[in-house]
Amino acid sequence: MSVVEVEKVIIVEGKSDKKKIENVINEQIEIICTNGTISISKLDELIDENFSKDVYVLVDSDESGEKLRKQFKREFPEASHLYIDRMYREVASAPDQHVASVLLSANIDVQARFL
Repeated sequence: MSVVEVEKVIIVEGKSDKKKIENVINEQIEIICTNGTISISKLDELIDENFSKDVYVLVDSDESGEKLRKQFKREFPEASHLYIDRMYREVASAPDQHVASVLLSANIDVQARFL
């Protein structure tokens, strides 16, 4: 049995965000939860492990999400940032169709039923 090397990584804040994305995507993507915050040492480790991959940051449209996003922009500028509409505030509470369209805009394969 061969191990498939995942080329894309999505960084989210919490487990509910991860579940939302897993429900929508249609390809092998590693989803990493920061649990709202991330230490500099953990961030450095994450950068080292994923430097050669396509990394996307999808966090909530609230104060803690924006703080985390700023930290990634500063420490890992190669990462692409995806945004949910501010009216939904949280990734987990955004409709599946909206999350799918955000992911599709980044060339991430999503399940056709959400389009």
